[in-house]
Amino acid sequence: MQTLSLSPAEISAIHLSLKVALFSMLLSLPAAIFFAWLLARRDFWGKNLLDGIIHLPLVLPPVVIGYLLLVAFGRNGFIGKYLYQWFDFSVAFSWRGAVLASAVVAFPLVVRAIRLALENVDPKLEQAARTLGANSWRVFFTITLPLSFPGILAGLVLGFARSLGEFGATITFVSNIIGETQTIPLAMYSFIETPSAEAAAARLCIIAIIIALLSLVLSEWLARRAKYRLGQSNA
Repeated sequence: MQTLSLSPAEISAIHLSLKVALFSMLLSLPAAIFFAWLLARRDFWGKNLLDGIIHLPLVLPPVVIGYLLLVAFGRNGFIGKYLYQWFDFSVAFSWRGAVLASAVVAFPLVVRAIRLALENVDPKLEQAARTLGANSWRVFFTITLPLSFPGILAGLVLGFARSLGEFGATITFVSNIIGETQTIPLAMYSFIETPSAEAAAARLCIIAIIIALLSLVLSEWLARRAKYRLGQSNA
């Protein structure tokens, strides 16, 4: 029974991982919807460049992302120093920094899923609403957003799963502090390096797999629901 029980450090890591993943998705959602809509509905100069920048975290080593965040938002960073001087607020080496790192790493996946959902919304429905006198904001909130909502949820769940597995950017930006920044991947890293802690690492590994699998199944279910809903609306 002792092998199956979780230590306080494991419970803390699980709780913090769920907290960081949830807040990272809430933080990135407005920007993800905006950029997804921009890429799906607008043509402009530099669109391919913007698309490349948004998807850059997918191909950059996570350690590079963590370093860039540290340069920008550290206590002496070109953004972080003003946050600390003016508002006495710092994200480096805190769970808020872990939220920021996870949000940046997962952002491309969320944008991509939302963009696909928006592109599957029939533009004729939006045009019909405009001909009836609805302005752009009303069309977006009453037509576009509701029809793409299951896809948006699917993107958030996928981003949530990616945030749970974030390691490189987090440990580079906010270090590995028990109870403050030590998420499941960071706790596993510590347990693997600690003698006689293999059982704890194995438990966290199983829990991480279960949470990620449930998230992916939920994301797929929401994506299928989005396609079914759009099929009904276009019928």
